[in-house]
Amino acid sequence: MDMDSASSVVLQALTQATSQDTAVLKPAEEQLRQWETQPGFYSVLLNIFNNHMLDVNVRWLAVLYFKNGIDRYWRRVAPHALSEEEKTSLRAGLITNFNEPVNQIATQIAVLIAKVARLDCPRQWPELIPILLESVKGQDGLQQHRALLTFYHVTKTLASKRLAQDRRLFQDLASGIYSFACSLWGHHTDCFLQQIYARDEAAALSSLERTLLSLKVLRKLTVHGFQEPQQNMEVMVSCYSCGTGILEKLIFFCWCRQVGPDSTCREKLEKTIILYTKVLLDFLEYHPCAFIPLIQRSLEFGVTFERFIVQCMNLIKMIVKNDAYKPAKNIEDSKPESLEAHKIKTAFFTHPTLTEIGRRLVSHYFLLTEEELAMWEEDPESFAVEETGGDSWKYSLRPCTEVLFLDIFHNYSQTLTPVLLDMVQNLQVYNAVGLAAYELFDNVDFDQWFKNQLLGELQVNHHRYKLIRRRVIWLIGQWISVKFKSDLRPLLYEVILSLMQDPDLVVRQLQTENLFFFFKLTEQFLPYLESIFGLLFQLLQQVTECDTKMQVLHVISCVIERVNIQIRPYVGCLVQYLPLLWKQSEEHNMLRCAILTTLIHLVQGLGAESKNLYPFLLPVIQLSTDVSQPPHVYLLEDGLELWLVTLENSPAVTPELLRIFQNMSALLELSSENLRTCFQIVNAYIYLSATEFLQNYAESLCRSFCDLLKDITNEGQVQVLKVVEIALKVSPILGAHMFQPLLPAVFRGIVDGERYPVVMSTYLGIMGRVLLQNSSFFSSLLTQMASECSQEMDQLLGSVIEMWVDRMDNITQPERRKLSSLALLSLLPSDNSVIQDKFCGIINICVEALHDVMTEDPETGTFKDCMLMSHFEEPKLSDDEEPPTEQDKRKKLLALEDPVHSVSLQQFVYEKLKAQQAMMGDQGFGVLMETVDTELVRQLQEFLQGL
Repeated sequence: MDMDSASSVVLQALTQATSQDTAVLKPAEEQLRQWETQPGFYSVLLNIFNNHMLDVNVRWLAVLYFKNGIDRYWRRVAPHALSEEEKTSLRAGLITNFNEPVNQIATQIAVLIAKVARLDCPRQWPELIPILLESVKGQDGLQQHRALLTFYHVTKTLASKRLAQDRRLFQDLASGIYSFACSLWGHHTDCFLQQIYARDEAAALSSLERTLLSLKVLRKLTVHGFQEPQQNMEVMVSCYSCGTGILEKLIFFCWCRQVGPDSTCREKLEKTIILYTKVLLDFLEYHPCAFIPLIQRSLEFGVTFERFIVQCMNLIKMIVKNDAYKPAKNIEDSKPESLEAHKIKTAFFTHPTLTEIGRRLVSHYFLLTEEELAMWEEDPESFAVEETGGDSWKYSLRPCTEVLFLDIFHNYSQTLTPVLLDMVQNLQVYNAVGLAAYELFDNVDFDQWFKNQLLGELQVNHHRYKLIRRRVIWLIGQWISVKFKSDLRPLLYEVILSLMQDPDLVVRQLQTENLFFFFKLTEQFLPYLESIFGLLFQLLQQVTECDTKMQVLHVISCVIERVNIQIRPYVGCLVQYLPLLWKQSEEHNMLRCAILTTLIHLVQGLGAESKNLYPFLLPVIQLSTDVSQPPHVYLLEDGLELWLVTLENSPAVTPELLRIFQNMSALLELSSENLRTCFQIVNAYIYLSATEFLQNYAESLCRSFCDLLKDITNEGQVQVLKVVEIALKVSPILGAHMFQPLLPAVFRGIVDGERYPVVMSTYLGIMGRVLLQNSSFFSSLLTQMASECSQEMDQLLGSVIEMWVDRMDNITQPERRKLSSLALLSLLPSDNSVIQDKFCGIINICVEALHDVMTEDPETGTFKDCMLMSHFEEPKLSDDEEPPTEQDKRKKLLALEDPVHSVSLQQFVYEKLKAQQAMMGDQGFGVLMETVDTELVRQLQEFLQGL
C-alpha cells in the first residue's frame, strides 16, 4: 500500500465509517476490512491517529482498527502476518512521543502498545522500557502522564504472562526497575501531600493521578516480579509503607475533610486508598510468608478504618483463613513461618476482641439501613434484586460482612458459639444463626425452635412485621439442609403457600426462592405442587424487573427439575407464556439464558410430549446455537444443552429438527469447551434417525472431523471416534460407507500400535464393528490399505490380528472385549495360513472374554452369558431415579439387535471351533489346538461343557 496515495483513501473510509447512515457506513467498513491484510495499512493508521488535527472520532476508529490488527496479524505465524520491516517501523512510531491530548485515545494507544509488548518485549523491542522510563522522568506534564499510563499498561500486560520463561523475564525486568518505580511512587505521593497542605487542589489532583498510576505499576511489580519478596528489603519496605504511614495520612485527609467531600480529587483519593489495600490483599494472596511481618498492623488497621470496611474485611478474612498461617496438626511438623503467623493471630484474636468483632458484625453490619428500608417501601422489586445481586457499595457490604463472619466463626467457633447463642436469646439474631447453621448443628434444636417460635412469627400479618417474616423464612431456608425433620415438611409447605400470597412482594419472591433452592422436594410436596406452581407462575407474570424474572424462573426450573414428569399437568400456562417472554427479552440475553434453563428442565419433565413445543423450541435452539448471530455469545452453552435434551426426548425426527444441524459445522470449527456437548448432539441424531441424518450430514461431518483430528487432544480424538463407533453400531453398512474417509486412519493406528490406550481401545471397537457386521467392507478396506502400505493382504491382516491380541488389555469395557472376541472369531473357519498362525492368540482373547461375560448358575453349575438381552423391559424406578428418556429407550431397543447383546459368546465360540474342525478334519484341528496353551484349553473346555 503506497503511503502517499493510501493516506487520503484510508482517511476517507474511516470518516465514512463514523457515519450514522448505514448506507455510508457499511461499504466503508467492508473496504476497511479488505485493507486489513494489505502491507502498509497499519502504518497509515498510525499516521492518522497520531495526527491531532483530525476529527477525534476518526482517530479513535483508527486506533481500534490498529489494535484489532495486532490481535490478528502481528504474530509471525498468523495468516497474512505483518512483515518484520513494517513491525519495526510501527514499534518505533508508537513510542516517538507521548503527547496524545485526548484521554480516551491515550488509553487505547497505551493498551495497543501493551499488546505489542506482550508479543515482542523485550526480545524484539528492547528499547521500549528505557524510553518509557526516560519519558516518565520528563518535566512536561502531559508527556509524563501519558508515558506513565503506557508504563502501567505494559507492566500489567507483561505481569499477566504465565509461562515459566515469561515469568523469569518479568522478574528480571522487575529487579531492574523496582527502585525507580518506588521512587516514582514516593515522589508523586509526597507532591500530593504537600499540595493538599497548601490547599492547591488542582495541582493535587494532577499529582494524585500520577500517584495512582505509579502505585498500579508498583502493585504488579511487587506481586508478580519476585519469587521470594521477603528477601528484598526494598519490596518489604514499600509494602509496609502501604500498610502504615502513607495510607493512614491519606485516610486522615478523607476523614478531616481536608479534601472537599464532593470534589473530583476526593473521588480519586478514595480510589487510591482502596488501591493501597488491594496491594496488601494481592501481596497476602501471592506471598503469605512474606506478608507475616504485616499481619499485626493489617489486623489493627482492619478494625479501625470503617470507611473502607469492605477492603478491611477482605484483609482480615484472608489472614484468618490462610492455610499458610495455620500450624500442622503435629506442631513439630509446622514450618517456622506458620508458627510465627499463628502466634501473631493468637495474640490479636483474644476472647474480648473476638467477642467484640462478632457482636459488631451481627448487631451493626447485618442490619438493614434506613436507605434500604425506604427502598423496600418505595420499590420492593428493585430492593429484592439488590438484596440478591446488587453491586453498589452499600449493598456489597453485607455479603462481605457475612463471608467474614462465617470465616471467623468457623476458625473460632468455640469462642463465638456462646456469644451467638446469648445473642439469640436476647436479640433474635436470625441472620447470624442462619449463616452459622452447620457450625451450630449440635447447639440449636431447630425443630423445636421452628414449631414453638418461628412458625408463629411467620403467621403475624402486620405490615411492620414483614422484616421478621423475611428474615425467618431465610433462616429456615438455611437450616433445611442442615437439620429439619421430615414430619415437619407439610407444615412448611403450608407456610410456603401462605407466604406466596403475602401482600409484600419481597417476602413473596425473595424468601420462597431461598426455600426452594435448599429444600429437597419429596412425595409430601406433591399435594401442594399445583397450588405452589400456579402461584410461582403468577409471580413470574407480575414482576417487571429483568433480574426478578430471572430469579423466579430459576425457582420454577428448580421445582420442575425435582418433580420431573409429575409437573406435566400443571405447565400449560407456562408453556403458553414463555414464547411471549422470549420475545419481550430480545435485549436481555441473561433473561434469555434463564428461559433456556427453564426450557431444558421443561423438556426433561415433558419427555416425548415436548414435541408439542417444537414451533417455539426449535427456533430458540436455532438462534442460540448460530455463531453468526451476536446473542450466541451468551446463549450458546444453554442453547446446546437444550438442543441435546430435545433430541434425547424426541419420539421421532422431524424435518425442522434435522435442519437445525446446519449450525453444527461452524460450532465444530470453534473447538471450544462446548465440543463435548456438540459430539453428544451428533450421537443423539444418530440414535434418533441414523439413515436420514447420515445421508444428509455425514459428508460435512467427515470434513469437520478430519479438520479436528489434525489438532486435537487425545480425549477429543476419542470423542470423534466414538461418533463413528456409534454410527457403525446403529447402522453397520451405512455407517461404514458414510465415515469411510476416517477408517484408513483407524486401520493405520491399529497396525502402528497407537500408544494412547483409550484411543487404541476405540480404534479396536470401530474395527471390531466393521469386521463383525460388515465383512465385505473390511475386505475392501484391507485391500486398500495393503496397496497403500505396499504389503500383501495376508501379511497386513496378520499384523492387525497380532496387534489386536497384543493390545487387548487396552480395552477395559466388557462390551468391547466381547465385541473383539466375536469379531476375531468371525474370521473362522478359515484355511488361510496367516489366520491359522494367529489361532492361538484368537483363542486367548476368547477365553479372556468368556471370563468377563460368563456367570455360573450355582444350582446347575452351567455357565451363562450375562450380556444377553432377550426383550425390552421398562425399568422400575426408585424415588431418586429419573424416568428413561426416549433416547434411553432407543438404546435399549438397539441393544436387542446388537451381536454383543444378542449372540451368546459361549455358543459362538463352540460353533466356530466346530466349523474349523469340520474344515480341517480331526487330525488337522488337533494339531491346531496344540498351538494353544494347555491351561487355556482346559478353561475353554470348562466354559463349553454341556454344548
